[in-house]
Amino acid sequence: MKPTYLMDDIQWQQLIQNVADHFNDVTIKRGFQYFKQGKVKEFAMPDADHIAAVVDGSELYEVDLHLSAFAASRCTCPVHTNCKHMIAVLLNYANEQERSVHALVNAHSAGFTRLAAKADTGTVPPSRSNLSPDHKETTRNALSKTASQIPDMPISEWHDLFDQCIALNHVNTQNSQYVQSALASIYAVKPPLSPGMQQLYGLHAHLRVLEKLVPQSPMPGYPSHTYMGYYTQIAADELKEAIERDFESPLELTDEPMQEARMAETLAYLRQKMLTESRNGTYFSDAYYQLWLHWVHRVHHERQDSSIYTEELQHLQAAEEELGTTLARLPWMLARSWMHIFQSHDNEAWVLLQEAEGAFPLKISSGQLLLFLQALRKAEDWARLKDGLRHIGPLLHSHRDDHLQDYIHDWDLVLQHLPEAEQDMWDTLVGMLPFAGGMYEEALLAHEKWRSWIDYQLSIRSEPLSFRVSVLQPIEKNAPELLLPFYHQAVERYVLEKNRASYKAAVKLLKRLFKLYKKMKQESRWELFFTTFTSRHSRLRALQEELRKGKLLS
Repeated sequence: MKPTYLMDDIQWQQLIQNVADHFNDVTIKRGFQYFKQGKVKEFAMPDADHIAAVVDGSELYEVDLHLSAFAASRCTCPVHTNCKHMIAVLLNYANEQERSVHALVNAHSAGFTRLAAKADTGTVPPSRSNLSPDHKETTRNALSKTASQIPDMPISEWHDLFDQCIALNHVNTQNSQYVQSALASIYAVKPPLSPGMQQLYGLHAHLRVLEKLVPQSPMPGYPSHTYMGYYTQIAADELKEAIERDFESPLELTDEPMQEARMAETLAYLRQKMLTESRNGTYFSDAYYQLWLHWVHRVHHERQDSSIYTEELQHLQAAEEELGTTLARLPWMLARSWMHIFQSHDNEAWVLLQEAEGAFPLKISSGQLLLFLQALRKAEDWARLKDGLRHIGPLLHSHRDDHLQDYIHDWDLVLQHLPEAEQDMWDTLVGMLPFAGGMYEEALLAHEKWRSWIDYQLSIRSEPLSFRVSVLQPIEKNAPELLLPFYHQAVERYVLEKNRASYKAAVKLLKRLFKLYKKMKQESRWELFFTTFTSRHSRLRALQEELRKGKLLS
């Protein structure tokens, strides 16, 4: 569930600064341990500025936090204020807001207090800056004056302004602290804007700082592999999450004549970045898709205007000649497929996607593939979604099962509206074996396909003892006879291994078999089987001992 009150980036920067100002590093680390241990037992926000919580310490302590007036915040613990219980609550708050918990934990990093202290003062250590404090303040005031013209400035000039803001900071190491300080400087000069322009301003602030972190192609030719340091990677991933949050809210449309122009420039910018992105990066590609899915497509769908997709395809086609060897061909092919989906030209999209898979095996991320399904799901065209699932499924072969839950969820959604599509689902899932084995098994159980589940386990020689009891209970209840060959074959395999551990496993399964035969009221079959079994293996003394320990033999 999303929080009732959402903080913006300026409030987030202020919160980090408040933590740095009011809590020492030891308290922050202790509060982090409390947060990780789940000691925040109650959490409520009566209003956007007030948090009331209960933390389990030596006893239950009540925490009363005022975000814009930290000095008025109190805790009922012996420390009363600026304590670890408050930190635990603030970390819980950041987590609910889907902000970086570690940004708060590291708020006391060297130099951060002086840097993020609101770009209002512009004070940085002279040894780390080429500008005197007075000169820096003058520069910031000049930037604020320039920023007042933001609605009338093209996006390229927005980025120039952002670069000048970032240059005022003394942090050069590209990590989360660098990102926080850069964003703080950019937001410090933000003028009052209409809701839609403010959304675009926030998006481009994130994109421009991301551009500082993501390596560019160093030389002509196909974009080569480039690598980021560990902490730079973390910072870039956090920015990617922030960009995804930017798109969560629909774009606020206004009558401003320049808003549409700024949107067109945003699209052109992301297209260019996507088409020249490093081979091992998808930051700008993902932003490009999110822009289309959440903002551009929605606006033009409401207007019933499909011309923009044709225009975008033309831009993409022209890019091959314009960019030449610097063109990143995989995102180029995926983007063209994407435009065909929006035009409901699904066959063309699948042909292009198959070509991309053939040219770049194992390179298309699961997130990019599932975005195609997300677009079809948002269109609520279930027949098209079914067709998309059939084409996308086999392309997910390089991804682990934990990436496939959204995929099977979409099949469930299709079956709610098109029950007749169930056989298509089974045919597709079987075609995705063996890489989708886990998902296939779960689907069989969910649809109570007990015999098919058992047949699959027998075909891959699964071990019955590897399954939780809760997995086998429904089969035992509804179709116990199906478990007999599953258990019998495993018992024989265990005995053939001829070691003490395997004999113990065989006895466990034999005891299950005894209960099954008894439940089915077929004790005579059990007696016949068990007599033959013990006679056949009478020379295996270790097995006989385990049978007696298991009280199967007297």
